[in-house]
Amino acid sequence: MARSIAYREALREAMNEEMRRDEMVLLMGEEVAEYNGAYKVSQGMLDEFGPKRVIDTPISELGFTAVAVGAAQNGLRPIVEYMTWNFAALALDQILNTASKMLAMSGGQLGCPIVFRGPNGSAGQLGAQHSTAFESYFANIPGIKVISPSNPYDAKGLLKSAIRDDDPVIFMESEVSYGDKGEVPEEEYLIPIGKADVKKPGNDVTIVSFNKMMKVALGAAAELEKEGVSAEVIDLRTIRPLDWMTILESVKKTNRLVIVEEQWPMCGVSAEIGYRIQKEGFDYLDAPIRRITSADAPLHYAPNLVAAALPDVARTVKLVKEVMYLKK
Repeated sequence: MARSIAYREALREAMNEEMRRDEMVLLMGEEVAEYNGAYKVSQGMLDEFGPKRVIDTPISELGFTAVAVGAAQNGLRPIVEYMTWNFAALALDQILNTASKMLAMSGGQLGCPIVFRGPNGSAGQLGAQHSTAFESYFANIPGIKVISPSNPYDAKGLLKSAIRDDDPVIFMESEVSYGDKGEVPEEEYLIPIGKADVKKPGNDVTIVSFNKMMKVALGAAAELEKEGVSAEVIDLRTIRPLDWMTILESVKKTNRLVIVEEQWPMCGVSAEIGYRIQKEGFDYLDAPIRRITSADAPLHYAPNLVAAALPDVARTVKLVKEVMYLKK
């Protein structure tokens, strides 16, 4: 039976269920225990699991990430929460040079089953140092998986799969989505890593997005529907591995592709998708692939500049009309 719960509750349920199932799973990060989490994702977990499994850390991302990576290499399954992925840049050495490479460097003898999670990208007026979207950064690294879910159902099912995975997993959430509600089954379920989801079927154009930009993609599809344009909307859910075939099969049907992402344009996820689809699906395209990204600049604090920098419904609709060769 499904009930409507918030994104943060879905994440909490996933962690609670996996920690009850496997005593090797633990949670650590800044304010995750006594304060119940900076965004209340871990509310009540300290009371149930105690301070040895829900661990408040110093304000030292490199330090506690190193501890967690070492724990993962010795049989535990840590979940590391970052207050924002911008702060995780301080821990990049452990993620890049240890967690992602250990299986290869040990000849398959030593893995690193660990989940790094927390809010990613912009969250309104937080300024440039708290507003970067990092999916393409981490998706560039072999040896890790990158997940970026858009809704409570996907968040819970994918987080459970991430915790059980034997590879390091980057799990990117959104601060502005923690309160979003959606239907989540009471019974246990898992969502396979690496499988995109068609959130809205359509015939005229394919719109691909992920994380909170799915709100823009679906909003644009709703507006286009009013004008007789049937858009198929695909939620990537997982950035690495990327589900190329779901996108390609959609493009075979619609013959047009628009990609919406929050990241900067240079070397973004949309650039990789565009290259791969034109390489493998060029003959199916009736129009150039187009994309909408954030402005190629740090995100400013002023609300009008935030709005100008990020993708929105109006600009997405305009771009779709261009690939549909509509004049309006």
